[in-house]
Amino acid sequence: MAHKILIVDDAAFMRMMIKDILSKNGYEVVGEAADGAQAVEKYKETQPDLVTMDITMPEMDGITALKEIKKINPSAKVIMCSAMGQQAMVIDAIQAGAKDFIVKPFQADRVLEAIGKTLG
Repeated sequence: MAHKILIVDDAAFMRMMIKDILSKNGYEVVGEAADGAQAVEKYKETQPDLVTMDITMPEMDGITALKEIKKINPSAKVIMCSAMGQQAMVIDAIQAGAKDFIVKPFQADRVLEAIGKTLG
């Protein structure tokens, strides 16, 4: 059975890129969200195996959304996505419970490696 993944990014183009990489490699994308608040709602609805979460978003940022998702499910698996130069935020995200992070622009093999490692 394919692993279910929720994609969270405020840029539709980025969501499309990740979705493309994932669906070509046998993962099932169960939802997309454009901000942290939507991410938390979609997480409750879809109960995904993994979430890819952008850090910088309007409404609610990725780190806050990560903390909210961890309240719902302490064993939630979340991989943070960040642009170069956001190292401090990446450290905050890891401390908040993120399993890994990928840097934009995405390299398909790095995305797949992070997801494969996290899902075990």
